[in-house]
Amino acid sequence: MAVSEFYDAHPNYTTRIVIATRDSGGDVVQAAASALDLINNVQVQAILGPETSMQANFLIPLGEKAQIPVISFSASSPTLASIRSPYFFRATQKDSTQVNAIAAIVKAFSWRQVVPIYVDNAYGEGIVPSLVDSLDAVDARVPYRSAISASATDDQIGQELYKLMTMQTRVFVVHMAPNLGARLFAKAKEVEMMSPGYVWIVTDGITGFLNSIDSSVLESMQGVLGVKPHVPRTKEVLEFRSRWKRKFQRDHPEILDADLNSYGLWAYDATVALATAIEKAGQDNSSSSNAGNVTNSTDLDRIRASSSGPNLALELSRAKFAGLSGEFAMEPDGQLKGSAYEVVNVNGNGGRVVGYWTRGGGLARELANESTSLMRTVIWPGDAAAVPKGFQMPTSGKKLRIGVPVKDGFSEFVSVTTDPETNKTSVTGYCIDIFEAVVQTLPYALPFEYVPFANATGDSAGTYNDLVYQVFLGNFDAVVGDTTVIANRSNYVDFTLPYTESGVSMVVPVRPDGSKNAWLFLKPLTWDLWMTTFLFFLFIGFVVWVLEHRISKDFRGPPSHQAGTSLWFSFSTMVFAHRENVVSNLARTVVIIWCFVVLILTQSYTASFTSLLTVQRLQPTVTDINELLRKGEFVGYQDGSFVVGLLKRIGFRDDRLVPYDNSDHCDTLFGQGRIAAAFDEIPYIKLFLAKHCSKYMMTDPSYKTDGFGFVFPKGSVLVPDISRAVLNVTEGDKMTKIEEAWFGKNSRCPESSTSVSPGGQLGLNSFWSLFLIAGVAAVSALIIFAATFVYQQQEGEDNSQSKPSFWRRIMRLLRTFDKKDLKCHTFRDDNRVGNNEVNLVSLNVMSPSAYSVQTEFPVDSSTAAAATPPPIDSSTELHYNDNVEAQGVEISIDLHQNFSGAGQIDDGYDNDEITRH
Repeated sequence: MAVSEFYDAHPNYTTRIVIATRDSGGDVVQAAASALDLINNVQVQAILGPETSMQANFLIPLGEKAQIPVISFSASSPTLASIRSPYFFRATQKDSTQVNAIAAIVKAFSWRQVVPIYVDNAYGEGIVPSLVDSLDAVDARVPYRSAISASATDDQIGQELYKLMTMQTRVFVVHMAPNLGARLFAKAKEVEMMSPGYVWIVTDGITGFLNSIDSSVLESMQGVLGVKPHVPRTKEVLEFRSRWKRKFQRDHPEILDADLNSYGLWAYDATVALATAIEKAGQDNSSSSNAGNVTNSTDLDRIRASSSGPNLALELSRAKFAGLSGEFAMEPDGQLKGSAYEVVNVNGNGGRVVGYWTRGGGLARELANESTSLMRTVIWPGDAAAVPKGFQMPTSGKKLRIGVPVKDGFSEFVSVTTDPETNKTSVTGYCIDIFEAVVQTLPYALPFEYVPFANATGDSAGTYNDLVYQVFLGNFDAVVGDTTVIANRSNYVDFTLPYTESGVSMVVPVRPDGSKNAWLFLKPLTWDLWMTTFLFFLFIGFVVWVLEHRISKDFRGPPSHQAGTSLWFSFSTMVFAHRENVVSNLARTVVIIWCFVVLILTQSYTASFTSLLTVQRLQPTVTDINELLRKGEFVGYQDGSFVVGLLKRIGFRDDRLVPYDNSDHCDTLFGQGRIAAAFDEIPYIKLFLAKHCSKYMMTDPSYKTDGFGFVFPKGSVLVPDISRAVLNVTEGDKMTKIEEAWFGKNSRCPESSTSVSPGGQLGLNSFWSLFLIAGVAAVSALIIFAATFVYQQQEGEDNSQSKPSFWRRIMRLLRTFDKKDLKCHTFRDDNRVGNNEVNLVSLNVMSPSAYSVQTEFPVDSSTAAAATPPPIDSSTELHYNDNVEAQGVEISIDLHQNFSGAGQIDDGYDNDEITRH
């Protein structure tokens, strides 16, 4: 039909295809012989249609030798691509493209394990590597591969299905020819494997022929999912199907309800591509011969290379057109470009499309439109509407073989004992009870048996790493025991969530705390905190003196008195015994903040010092692992534990590592002085300390681990359920009861002995923010005071006079600062006597004589105008104050009276006469 319709549509083409047919009878050898006959005797220019991958595998080298294209529309094995012949063209989708669609389905329903069932030949085996890789990409594991011979009997198929029933996995991918697949599903229905809970996914090898499969076979395939390439339902396709069906009925009237699948459409498009390529390459018919002239000559030496073959192959590689099967275009390696896939659900008398898969968009309900739902509703085997879990614990068949460690010590965690009379093995312990409690919470039965990891003599068969590796090798289905979750083990097994606390720490002997001596009072605080506190006492005293010196009598007087008062005031705040009167608001603010800081410090010091005096303290003999390394000390570790690897990575030499079997052995090694410290996991350490609280303690450093967990094979479907069950047990009362049963209610050491960290003193890092606040407040107060003081002095200056030098201004400010601020309310009422005002007139006259005397004389407000001051000379110092002004009295003092020699007025002005009003 392709040749006829092609040339009807292109009558002007100068080339024509002459078809010479051979029937291989499904035999690979016969196919190869027929190909040799066509090449040598008929001298064909191309071979179209080796039906199977095995036939194509033989024909491709013949075509390359003869340099003629070999085009297949049904050989889909991915292994053919590895031949890489420039004369082989695959006009169909290779099987490795549909495995991505299958993996997307597995991922969409969160199935963790898949078992492929395939025909045991090149066609079946070709898809397995690609399928395993695609499933691995979506975290799905292939625990078993079921290969069924193409000539297998029904009994042999049944035996293989019974084997699959004993396994946990309930998701199967079937890849085989339709005739073998029909027998497989008929047997699966017979053994009740088409019931709820099972998942069957078939590849295009079966899905593409659903419309031509007998109804009795379809009845046994109800609920099956399948994938097949998507063929657009165009007008051209529908019209061609009608023409094909009429012609097929005329040629084969005995076959009813025949339907055309995608392979037929690819055959049509492949023929069109070949006819187009021949026309473009300019092929002629000079080499053709009678198709019916058949000889038996198959000599390989007679194969001659076709002169037009390379051009024909080149034009085929360039072929690109809209075919019946969709867009027809070849990849550079001769493979047909991939297309979308349909996801079909077998229901009723055929398949129902429930979704589509594309390479860029993944699964979707519709091909062109995005949807929140990946697929339409699927009817599963047994007419089930609920999505199968993908696994099931078999009620019959083998039990889970659970490996348990065999060890001499720490039997509270795992203990394996054998009755000498009955030779029966008993497995008990904390870890065993946790696992059995977890299994009881599962929503399904989980039959299992414990298998000790022991040799012929009953001793341990290896380390914990060896035990875990047995799960990877398949010797155990799981491991239950005190097995720690660590990174390198998780590379080849899966762990459940841990059920114990985690970490590796150090145990060292203890000694009485020798720090209770005369200097014990210094221990609560670190040296940097002591020094910072002392300096702040000095600083706060200075700040308060600066703020109070001019306005408070308590902070005036001789320099020694002022210094003593400032220090006394600052340090007395430690016990809140300061009595000096604080007048300035700035000083009050500073003192309030500082008192708060002192309160926090004293309370913290009191609590720490009380603890040192009253609580019994035991100090570790070693607190730093670097000290052990530096001194080359011997350290212990539990025999068979991964801790030995950790110690080696830290830097301990092999000859410094001493193994111990149990807690008593470890205690003996300490007692004999053979080890200075022991490293182990925290659960073991706590059990060890519970027996030896007064002798040892756990100290830093601690190394992070993830605790004890149950071990399962990589990708095991049980891990999520077991992990959820672990959470249910550990968060409930059952966990507490199990701990009390194995470790007792008082299994924990007193807090003084269980753990210690080096350096328990109060440090500056705990209080630096308080000192920062106090410092900022004090400095801010100083800045505000200084700015205000300088501004007031500048405001009172006489701008008409010449400005003094900078240093003279500084000295004047300092002398002014040292005087009382008589305007302050604390000095205004100090000099009142009776009803009269007694005022002192004071002027400082600096003399070169380098000494001064102070002369004071009273001024009666009633006779102030007539008052005569005593004689003054160059060393006379006269005092006055402004209370005279309040009485309305004017005082005028002539400094030239009885004065001889040079002199300066002390207030910074050079005039010889001062008048105050």
